[in-house]
Amino acid sequence: MKNLDRKYAELLVKTGVNVQEGQTLLINAGPEHHEFVTILTEIAYENGAKEVIVKFTSEAITRLNYLHMDTETLTDIPSWKVDEYEDYRHRDLCMIALRSPNPGLMDDVDSKKVSASMQANGKAMAKFRNYSMSSQGQWLVAAYPTYNWAKAVFPDAEREEGYQKLYESILYASRVTEDNDPQQAWVEHNEVLAHQNKLLNDYDFKAIKFKNAKGTDIQVGLVENHIWNGGKKNSQKGIAFNANIPTEESFTTPDRLAVDGIVYNTKPLNNNGRLIDEFWLKFENGVVVDFDAKQGYDALKELLATDENSNRIGEIALISHDSPISNLNLLFYNTLFDENASCHIALGQGYPLIPDGGMMDREELLKHNVNQSMIHVDFMFGSEDMNAVGITKDGQEVTIIEAGNIIL
Repeated sequence: MKNLDRKYAELLVKTGVNVQEGQTLLINAGPEHHEFVTILTEIAYENGAKEVIVKFTSEAITRLNYLHMDTETLTDIPSWKVDEYEDYRHRDLCMIALRSPNPGLMDDVDSKKVSASMQANGKAMAKFRNYSMSSQGQWLVAAYPTYNWAKAVFPDAEREEGYQKLYESILYASRVTEDNDPQQAWVEHNEVLAHQNKLLNDYDFKAIKFKNAKGTDIQVGLVENHIWNGGKKNSQKGIAFNANIPTEESFTTPDRLAVDGIVYNTKPLNNNGRLIDEFWLKFENGVVVDFDAKQGYDALKELLATDENSNRIGEIALISHDSPISNLNLLFYNTLFDENASCHIALGQGYPLIPDGGMMDREELLKHNVNQSMIHVDFMFGSEDMNAVGITKDGQEVTIIEAGNIIL
């Protein structure tokens, strides 16, 4: 395990966030991850980091805060907190976030409190959030197991067995084995994704139509001069990094005003510890005009009402059903993994994937129909019978996905 921990940590530091000489690394993680975070910190310093700052956050304590604090206190964001993150933003900063969910933990929490807190924090941290959304510096979202998460994924396994199975699944999805070179494996994987992105960019589609047997029938318009991304990319400072490990997606920016039809989820959405499942969204001219959910209706309602644009979308991502994470046939309750097993859509903030988009402010991006919001929440809608057709600017239709798989 120590050998695999080391290999995995090196992959995250070197290939994922790609720490450079003299940079500050900010790590966000749960307290259960302190041993692995220590390894990450050691490797970051070995690779020339000037400083490593670690922030541990407990979801269990966050739940208690929601239960016992009043809304006024929850939404009072102190100036020192904003100042702290403004200071980070002006450093030569890169970031690692380790995501390990505790599905259903927040089910007994008042959805209105969660929504109010998210809005307050979203407004206060808007500039810092944009630091990663526009790739001003390198950033990485990855995962490390916990016993609570393992229990959700493998409910019938013994405690240690479930934990081990979850870690094995994380490593498999991240292309880490006892006898391979994970960093070389990611060089090869990034080349595959880059080729797929090039094919999509060459078509320069105006829109994509998605259909499946569950009822999804939706057309997603794409912004003018959109760029397909996925796998390795460069920060605004020209440093190559991988924002997600694992990843299987090619993604781009939809036109916030040109989404029409209905979409059904195919995997549960674990949003801030609240499960939302068996839901659908109906769009007209880019905005959600109707919705329903058999589980987590109130949570979905509050999510869509977070701000004026949280009921529009900011990302569309293509993934083949026949892919490593999908073939594990596991429900991870973790968007990082579940989204990479399925085509997905993100409600809220759009990535500025247009020429010079990272240099544009909010108003400029809105003029290009790139959605602006305080949230960015992915949900999965892909399936083994999904079909997707790209529509070119001259009206031609090109099959992109057939029977769940990308065939370009």
